[in-house]
Amino acid sequence: MKSNFLLKAQNYNSNFIALIVLILGIFSALYVNYFVEETMVGAAYHYGLWSLLPAFITILLSWLTREPLTALLSGIAIGAFMMGQYDLTDQILIPAMAQTGTAGLLLLYLWLLGGLLGIWSKTGAAQAFADYMIKHFVRGQRSAKLVAWFLGILFFQGGTMSTVLVGTTVRPLADKAGISHEEMSYIVDSTASPIAIVIAFNAWPAYVQALIFVPGVAFLATEADRLAFFFSAVPFSFYGIIAVIGTLLLSLNITKFSGKRIRDAHIRATTTGELDAPGAKPLSAKELQTCDVPKGYNAHVLEFILPLLSLIAIAVLTFIFYGTPKINWAFGAALLISAFVALAKGMSLSQVIDGFGNGLKGVVLASVILMLAVTIGAISKQIGGGVYLVSLLSEQLPYWLLPVILQLMAMLIAFSTGTSWGTFAIAFPLAMPLAWAIAQSAGVNNPELFMIVCFATVLNGSVYGDQCSPISDTTILSSMTTGCDMMDHVKSQIVPASYAAGLAAILWTLTVVFFV
Repeated sequence: MKSNFLLKAQNYNSNFIALIVLILGIFSALYVNYFVEETMVGAAYHYGLWSLLPAFITILLSWLTREPLTALLSGIAIGAFMMGQYDLTDQILIPAMAQTGTAGLLLLYLWLLGGLLGIWSKTGAAQAFADYMIKHFVRGQRSAKLVAWFLGILFFQGGTMSTVLVGTTVRPLADKAGISHEEMSYIVDSTASPIAIVIAFNAWPAYVQALIFVPGVAFLATEADRLAFFFSAVPFSFYGIIAVIGTLLLSLNITKFSGKRIRDAHIRATTTGELDAPGAKPLSAKELQTCDVPKGYNAHVLEFILPLLSLIAIAVLTFIFYGTPKINWAFGAALLISAFVALAKGMSLSQVIDGFGNGLKGVVLASVILMLAVTIGAISKQIGGGVYLVSLLSEQLPYWLLPVILQLMAMLIAFSTGTSWGTFAIAFPLAMPLAWAIAQSAGVNNPELFMIVCFATVLNGSVYGDQCSPISDTTILSSMTTGCDMMDHVKSQIVPASYAAGLAAILWTLTVVFFV
């Protein structure tokens, strides 16, 4: 009784503090709107330190309340008030949902992903796959985690695609093997974007090269030069390399470098069989956690493998022929194949539709959170949060300190906006000319290597910030597809990720000091 009373008191105090934070945030936003003038930086503007207010309030409320929906709505309201837009529905939310990118996310993750998961749950295909893998390949937690790690390496396109593919595939066998959701969500998240900058045969180089042109720099003059520059920086993607190695160690049950939360989660799952922490609120709803297979229907493992293979094949082939993977095509084809196979095996159309509907119910909350995360990221960019952080670097810096400063700035921008690609667009056009100017003024012996290291710090710092941010799509999706409480995932992942980022910072500094 006493422990329950203390727990309720603690929750009450957290909610009270969160309410005070929200009220202060609203008053601060109104103050900014009426009394703070924006500062122009090139074609962009920012409100100084106030530009970080919406993201700061969102992240702080997420930690205090463990309610990402409330936190995101609060951050959006504060950002809107700062811009003088008080009609959140017509001026903020509806225009955000009307954007092609946001509508595409909702279509993909609500209709296609949710429908696919729902049909797999209805047919028992996911459970059949888990049973097959456990019978032939998985002998316990370690081998199940190794399968997840290997799939993360295999799906090296990175970002949301890798997160969804790996999380969706490994969830049933991981649950069957008794792996904690914190461990699995960390493995899925840390083999998504980090592997994409290490095995960079994907869409990342083509996007990034357009952002790193610096006038007068010969080795960045043409698109081919910039692509070659990107690949020459791969060996210096220390954070990505260390993060992937860290997940491999965890997959081998070496938890020394994983942080206390992941170690405790591993021990809890091993000793008690509880996959979630007490009080956890997984993003994946109960509709996707249980099978409701019609009587007389026997699932086959191919009902899971064939749609998955078609999904991968379409994504890879469209990337080869179109230059970008057509994710909607891939998931749409997988959904149709799963439905047609179920109908061909005797399941009624009403039962298939019932499974599809249950799938939508299972991901609707996560999809709303995802849409709001995209909206808060756009607001942070619009009021100049990232531009303000990079503008702090305008003063002269020691050349050997610049790589770590750029890393920290990229980490903060990505953590505040929840996007690595958005951070690239903000940071690279400002960071690369700055790095070149400092290299020239400092008279470094190898300016190209110095530029490569600075480029790698921005690239890797952006991935770290995106990966650890509670408003990032990959954070939300890795939690959703593995069935983990989102804030449990954030709190458990940030420690090993920070270990990797700290070690990477040391390696970048040593590289500049001894080889530039």
